[in-house]
Amino acid sequence: MPNVMLRYNDKGDLLFYVAKKDLEEVIASVETNTDEAWGGTVELSNGDKFFIDPISPPPEFPTTLRFKRG
Repeated sequence: MPNVMLRYNDKGDLLFYVAKKDLEEVIASVETNTDEAWGGTVELSNGDKFFIDPISPPPEFPTTLRFKRG
C-alpha cells in the first residue's frame, strides 16, 4: 500500500503523487465523491486504478493517504 500525496495543481486538477515510483498523474475519476464521503476506486489519467476505502467526511487537500492497487 503506497503512501499517496493528493493536492490540487494550478489548473484545479487533483493530482495523485507516489514518491517511491516518481508517479504524478491527474485523477480522472473517483468512485465516491460527495459531501458525505470520498474514495473507492480512483482512476488516473494514464488508466491506472487504485483503491481506498471511502472516507467520511471527505479529506481536505493537500493530504497523504494509503492506497491499494485496484
